[in-house]
Amino acid sequence: MDPEELGQRFAGLTTAHLADACVRAQVPVRCAPAAVKAVVAGDRLAGQALPARHVGSVDIFLEALEGASPGQVLVVDDGGRRDASCVGDLVVLEAASAGLAGVVIWGLHRDTVDIRTIGLPVFSLGAIPTGPLSPGTRPPDALEAANVGDWLVTRDDLVLGDDDGVLFVPLSRAEEVFDIAESIRDTERGQADRMRAGESLREQVGFGDYLAARKQNPTLTFREHLRAVHGAIEE
Repeated sequence: MDPEELGQRFAGLTTAHLADACVRAQVPVRCAPAAVKAVVAGDRLAGQALPARHVGSVDIFLEALEGASPGQVLVVDDGGRRDASCVGDLVVLEAASAGLAGVVIWGLHRDTVDIRTIGLPVFSLGAIPTGPLSPGTRPPDALEAANVGDWLVTRDDLVLGDDDGVLFVPLSRAEEVFDIAESIRDTERGQADRMRAGESLREQVGFGDYLAARKQNPTLTFREHLRAVHGAIEE
């Protein structure tokens, strides 16, 4: 998907839809830790990952941007540290000027007021006034991969963020995952409409039938039952 198509399709979805789609497609569900949140509530981002490992100087970000393509998302690995920030307003403004779709930081930011004014979506662990405290040793793959929590993110990944958090999906599986996510969304919307019309969710998914079937087969899971009746709640 090109950036325009990606943006259009993600506009009708949530990261929750896409995470459920990953489960159904048997793609590992890779979410940034729950503490990684948008600086501005309601912000959304979607784009190919542009990784950068921070080692105490902003030059790593400027170098990453030298080879950036519009629509990418700068994914910053600062080791999840909470004693200093690694990204401020000038880096975010530079990213915006380069046409990036946003910034995800496994660490802290600062200059919150200015970042809000710039308007580029930024997701981080939070804010702190101090910037980098001391330079470190740059790893050889500093521009090839970034850790975010337990996950390694590369340019082969798609980055998606909204109010529920940040999700990483392999670019090679993105089309499939989006197709499934749209199907899940449509099913859930139909279920919600029927609930508003007075048909309970239990009625829709045949919950009574599930309980009866489980008595006969204790190993039967609700997820298996949902798939049999084409319901969508868990995935």
